[in-house]
Amino acid sequence: MNLVVAFFKSKVYTALYLLSGLVVIGVLGFRVLSDYSWVDALYMTVITITTVGFGEVQPLDDNSKIFTVFLILASVIILGYAITVITEYIISKNNFEELNKKKMQKKIDSFKSHIIICGYGRNGKQAAKKLIAYQKPFVVIEQNKEIVDKFQSAMVPFVLGNANEDEVLIQAGVNRANTLISALPNDANNLFVVLSARQINSKLNIISRASEETSYNKLKLAGANNVILPDKIGGDHMASLVVVPDLLEFIDNLSIVGDSTTNIEEIAVEKLYDTSQIKTIKDLDLRRKTGCNVIGYKDEKGFYVVNPSADQELMPESKIIVLGRPEQIQKLNSTYNL
Repeated sequence: MNLVVAFFKSKVYTALYLLSGLVVIGVLGFRVLSDYSWVDALYMTVITITTVGFGEVQPLDDNSKIFTVFLILASVIILGYAITVITEYIISKNNFEELNKKKMQKKIDSFKSHIIICGYGRNGKQAAKKLIAYQKPFVVIEQNKEIVDKFQSAMVPFVLGNANEDEVLIQAGVNRANTLISALPNDANNLFVVLSARQINSKLNIISRASEETSYNKLKLAGANNVILPDKIGGDHMASLVVVPDLLEFIDNLSIVGDSTTNIEEIAVEKLYDTSQIKTIKDLDLRRKTGCNVIGYKDEKGFYVVNPSADQELMPESKIIVLGRPEQIQKLNSTYNL
């Protein structure tokens, strides 16, 4: 699509160059043949090219008349070409934008259990980067068209619109989504998004950004499962770099290595074995099979166990957190088709 638009752009530039050249030739011709002043020569050239029908500045001799005839014929051809090319460019650009929008919407409509990110500012971009690394399907809702045009790609699909509006949330598939991340810079807007999304999808996991601590409880009451205060987290992070710098650096390196590899993973036990017969961590033997270590367990009620024992029973609807090198995580994913 971009190649086609670029092709039409080049034709538009060609038409503009031809028109500019025609004006220059006309001005020089009237200046030399009829001894007009520069202003009169430009005036005669413009009224000749545009065929408005005004009279000559002064009577033309035979040479000037012949020149004017050829200038009119050339202007009819070049002006007609320019109008055609510019019209085609405008129509084609609108058509391709509409086609691209329909193609992107078709892709979004195919998503199920995906993530919706509201707002593509600093927090939204960081969330998208993380989801791409974990190969999680997501949609971004953004009302700034310039941002959409700049960042939209096959990996980052956008819905152009205001996330506060129910129609836009539905267009992003909120009724089929698993999680919504409201990363708008204004707490009031995040509150509206949370209320709207919770009303449409009662089972949706909603994570909202908050700038003020006073907004925390309000967003929770509105239906947010988690409320993140970036400024508070940033302050804690900086303080931790002073208190336990090496430990924090190690923890930071646990989640993402490079752009697309991970060394920590959360896995539902149903993906590891048939839960009709309960197994333990020892029974799975993930360390021998994949090299990964189980460092955490989340039971069916949501309670966490850090560094669970080998005899820990893995109940239905529970999860385990595993740690390993990127190649070990990849082996785990391939072994269990995660």
